[in-house]
Amino acid sequence: MNNRVSGVFKKSAALAMLSFGLFPYQAFSAEFEARIGHLESAQQPRHQALLKVASLVSERTSGAVDLTFFPSSQLGTQRQMTEGTQLGVIQGTVSPAAFLGGFNKVVSVLDIPYLYPTNRELSTKIRSSEFGQAILESFEGTGTKAIALWPNGRKNFTSNEPLENAKDFNDQRFRVMNSKVLIAQFNALGSSALPLPFGELYTSLQTGVVDGEENPLDTIFRMKFHEVQKYLVISEHGAMEDIVLFNSMWWNSLPKKYQEAITTAFNEVIPELERNKDSSVENALAEIKKSDISIKTLNEAERTELRDIMYPKAKAAYLSFAGEKGEELLTLYEKAYQSYK
Repeated sequence: MNNRVSGVFKKSAALAMLSFGLFPYQAFSAEFEARIGHLESAQQPRHQALLKVASLVSERTSGAVDLTFFPSSQLGTQRQMTEGTQLGVIQGTVSPAAFLGGFNKVVSVLDIPYLYPTNRELSTKIRSSEFGQAILESFEGTGTKAIALWPNGRKNFTSNEPLENAKDFNDQRFRVMNSKVLIAQFNALGSSALPLPFGELYTSLQTGVVDGEENPLDTIFRMKFHEVQKYLVISEHGAMEDIVLFNSMWWNSLPKKYQEAITTAFNEVIPELERNKDSSVENALAEIKKSDISIKTLNEAERTELRDIMYPKAKAAYLSFAGEKGEELLTLYEKAYQSYK
């Protein structure tokens, strides 16, 4: 992505900040203030965990650092928030990794299906390994500072066509985020993949533009996709990982003790975030079961079969654009995966 943003964007971003009351700062402002945007609603586990982070940071810095989080795309699209963080128009964003591939190619490694084991303890170890640290370090030189990886659930398949086994994916059409890795994932199954804006997905499923899609269960329920889909496969094939990004100049202006307080808070709340996400997913599944959709839960053997089909082609697609740095990152991943599986 171009490191420069047009004057039009700068002006619109500044106006957006004014409209949300971000300027001028309050008279009794903290020593360091950060406005941080993200996509999800205020009711979702991510935002609730972010509020906990803000509280911990304020407490541990005696009010010197004030983190204010703006949910539901209040500060722009994810691209605008990423660019705004890079330029310092805003101080940070919490972004799904899948939206950052154009900003940092190597982070698209997280789009590869079944990258993390379904066992949470093992996934946590991989996230905390040299592999996870290398992902954060890959943002150096972009004008941003990546300080944490946040788990945000796992994707599952839905379709209006049967999905009893891997062969049933053949010739079906699935909506994907605009990612070469995700397109390769479906191509490996004999499906075609169509990048579509998220806001168009419900209608596209309803009218047959695509047969199916992939999302976490709570997203499927919240967006009512189960109302226009006949089949749900609980596959947990794709990890939804968030990257916590700060503007590098703002971050470097902080005393080291404040940097440590922020980083520690983000990592400390992960177990609570996962528990709340589990509860959200459990409640979503209970509601989805009240509909007419047919539900199949894959066993470990079926998940392994899908991984064996999708992983090699998705990996090859990733390496085709991520180059040497991507290969180094995958080597770290496979070392960690073999150590912990």
